[in-house]
Amino acid sequence: MGVPADLSDVRFLTVAEVADMMRVSKMTVYRLVHSGELPAIRFGRSFRVPESAVAAVVERRVDTA
Repeated sequence: MGVPADLSDVRFLTVAEVADMMRVSKMTVYRLVHSGELPAIRFGRSFRVPESAVAAVVERRVDTA
């Protein structure tokens, strides 16, 4: 996963959006973030997850299944 040259190319998702995309609970997303498996950025009291990070986690899990 490369670093985008311009932050305008990065789409950040809320924990709720990630949970909907992955079909899991918000608590599961928080666990993934806190364990370091899902990279996230903290904005105030909430987290934002780069969309590319979600895709990477899903790919890793599919490959190991």
